[in-house]
Amino acid sequence: MKILIVGAGPAGLYLAYLVKRHRPEAAVRVVEQNPPEATFGFGVVFSDRALEFLREDDPETYALVTPAMEQWTDLAVVHAGMRVTIDGVGFAAIGRLALLQLLRRQLARVGVAPMDERTVASRAELDGHDLVVAADGVNSFVRACHGDGFGTTVTYPSNRFAWYGTRKRFETLTQTFVEAEHGTFNAHHYRYAPGMSTFIVECDETTWARSRLAAMDDTAARAYCERVFAPTLDGHPLVSNRSIWRRFPRVRNERWSLGAVVLVGDALRTAHFSIGSGTRLAMEDAIALARALDEHPGDVRTALAAFEAVRRPVVDKLLAAADASGAWYERFPEHMRLPPWDLAWSYVQRSGRVDPERLRAIAPRFVAGYEACRGRTP
Repeated sequence: MKILIVGAGPAGLYLAYLVKRHRPEAAVRVVEQNPPEATFGFGVVFSDRALEFLREDDPETYALVTPAMEQWTDLAVVHAGMRVTIDGVGFAAIGRLALLQLLRRQLARVGVAPMDERTVASRAELDGHDLVVAADGVNSFVRACHGDGFGTTVTYPSNRFAWYGTRKRFETLTQTFVEAEHGTFNAHHYRYAPGMSTFIVECDETTWARSRLAAMDDTAARAYCERVFAPTLDGHPLVSNRSIWRRFPRVRNERWSLGAVVLVGDALRTAHFSIGSGTRLAMEDAIALARALDEHPGDVRTALAAFEAVRRPVVDKLLAAADASGAWYERFPEHMRLPPWDLAWSYVQRSGRVDPERLRAIAPRFVAGYEACRGRTP
């Protein structure tokens, strides 16, 4: 079986490893347009429950990856100078490049080396394979080769964001809301290595216009954000890595496969970064697709149909939560009119997945604090 995987992100690398591990006779080729040390952004975050998929399906990779992760058990919301801690909501984070390096190590163990700095430039290069996997991200070339065949839609919310890093160490995932000279800003920040943290800066459309960030180069934009979040950064500078200001692309596809071509990861769909599930979805895609290929040997189209049938209901549920979370952030200036405890309560309820009773069970200190502040039971 000849398999071409376009893209060496988490989905592509992990799928190649799983397929080759299960089917050593398969000819698996991974093509990546960038050099191996290049990556966009800084750290990626997983909820503690999100890591269960890896422990259950691939304990060996779980044992390799988790020691390299930073882990914590609370998150925090900072608003109007007040910090509200939400207990019992655990997370783990790892540098995106570190994760890719570990996955490449696994892939090397099964004898596959990605073809780096190799661009697939024509649809003809996809021919001659039993399976072609589009793991090439939001702007998938493989997907674009098929025109409207996948039923692709890409929509954009109005908020702008930039994905920075900083050497300031943050003990937990924190959401910091700030009222600044030109409007409202929010930062999503968490450590992903002992001496590095992700620091995503977000602003609403009105603030974007007033601040004139669009007219600034990278140096000026970073300096501006450092001033806005000076108390949070405590003198530490922001670090840029292709930290362009953009709107979040919401990618959806009516069809997951066409013939022997299948979409995975961000080429298939994106989940708003506020839910922290993009990498998890990509790796779960790899697990589900590898399993479907195992269960339907020699029948790629049936395997792809089975992959979608099993995976789509799970993905749709998570995407509904991600969309609800993204919609909450689109209105975050409105939410900032709330007192700190009420904002934190609204934040933790934003995806619609946590009802008050469940929250009481997993975050009793937070719920008790909220009730004391409000003088009532929610």
